[in-house]
Amino acid sequence: MSPHTRAMIAAAAFAYATGQTVAGVHDHAAGRDLRIGAEARGAHLQGYDGDRPAKFGGTLPELYDGGDKAFVTLEIDGLNAKGYDRGSSSHYSLTITDQIVQLYDHGQAEWFDYSIQPA
Repeated sequence: MSPHTRAMIAAAAFAYATGQTVAGVHDHAAGRDLRIGAEARGAHLQGYDGDRPAKFGGTLPELYDGGDKAFVTLEIDGLNAKGYDRGSSSHYSLTITDQIVQLYDHGQAEWFDYSIQPA
């Protein structure tokens, strides 16, 4: 799974699970702040990745990444989530704790951490 897809999923999952608008994401693996925002209203999400630039969003469990022209599934269960990235054909799972999203990318067999900046 690409780094920008993981960051997009982290922002989307945080917005859905907490009901808070995401104003930015810090990618700990890359050591940089990303211009990603996301907002959920009910089952619908809209977001924007200013670093690519690309819109993303949709209605659970399907999100569409306009930059990659690919769908990602996202299934929320409280502060946990899982899904599948059709662009890279890989599964992921994640946990949200406070303002940290820890995402396990099954394709990479590795954990990735993201700090979320709420609006």
